[in-house]
Amino acid sequence: MTKPAVPADAAAPTDTPPRQLTDCYSGLPTAPRIGHPESRLSSPIAWHTGVFPADPATRRPYTPRPAMTDGPASSPRHPTSGGQLADLLAELPIRPEAPLMVHASLSGTGLSPTQVRDALLDVLGPLGTLVVPAFTPENSDTSRAHRALVAHLSVAEAEDFRESMPPFEPDATPCPSMGALAECVRTTPGAVRSDHPQTSLAAIGSRAGELLAGHDPHCHLGERSPLARLYAADAQVLLLRVGFEVCSAFHLAEYRMTPRPPQRLYRCVVGDKGNWITYADLTLDDGDFAEAGARLPDELLARRKWAGKPVTLFGMRAAVDDVRDQLSRYRLRNDLN
Repeated sequence: MTKPAVPADAAAPTDTPPRQLTDCYSGLPTAPRIGHPESRLSSPIAWHTGVFPADPATRRPYTPRPAMTDGPASSPRHPTSGGQLADLLAELPIRPEAPLMVHASLSGTGLSPTQVRDALLDVLGPLGTLVVPAFTPENSDTSRAHRALVAHLSVAEAEDFRESMPPFEPDATPCPSMGALAECVRTTPGAVRSDHPQTSLAAIGSRAGELLAGHDPHCHLGERSPLARLYAADAQVLLLRVGFEVCSAFHLAEYRMTPRPPQRLYRCVVGDKGNWITYADLTLDDGDFAEAGARLPDELLARRKWAGKPVTLFGMRAAVDDVRDQLSRYRLRNDLN
């Protein structure tokens, strides 16, 4: 269905916006084609960004390919077709006016990240905002990701690797460990990304700049991060074929526990190659997130299945509050044992 055009300047203004990203996620199999009959402003990307990449041969703007092609109306939908995903999203109580934070695993769905991104933008409409984690745990010398990278190296080689690590750049550093959808959103023309060198978020939509601005580099996912603004904005969270163990919103609950967890030192590269900085922040632990999610009341959750795996939608406020209370009870008890 063709959506009404929305002016590119309709996005909410922000005093300190994150950098606007312009690099295109060009390696996907559903590359846009030139000359599609739809208006340029009718595509989901156009509604949310007002940015149209150019064809590399002609340098003329093109229209993104339609997100879904389901064949004749009489033909049955394949279990992993774009039409089945569109039906699933339409069934879920997604509120277009609320920001939607998505964690996803697309392996085995038969859909490209571009198709899934466009399906999400379609259900959100021109006023919605799609948010994904764009974390870079590789930018560290203590993370599991970094240890895996240097596991096969000698001590001298590991030190050389550490000294040669490039700094975090919001408009260029990829987020490979976050999955294909997150990287697709991050590289969508017109997307914005917060500035934290290890736990940035990326977003597309009318409130992207407002929600992601001012991410304190010494606060991963607490009160001075976009998670607190998403909570205040009554955001929803969609776990698309993944479980609660990857739910980043639960980290905000850690910052709000009573008593608060201890702090630890973190290190990362910023500014220039080899420029390591050290800062203190909360000791984050996602090891019990799956258990905390399993304890959430059923009435907070909308559950479905897609391509053989669970899909869960919930409001961020109620879930974070519940998990905060859970962690405050049993983490303290476990720490004392």
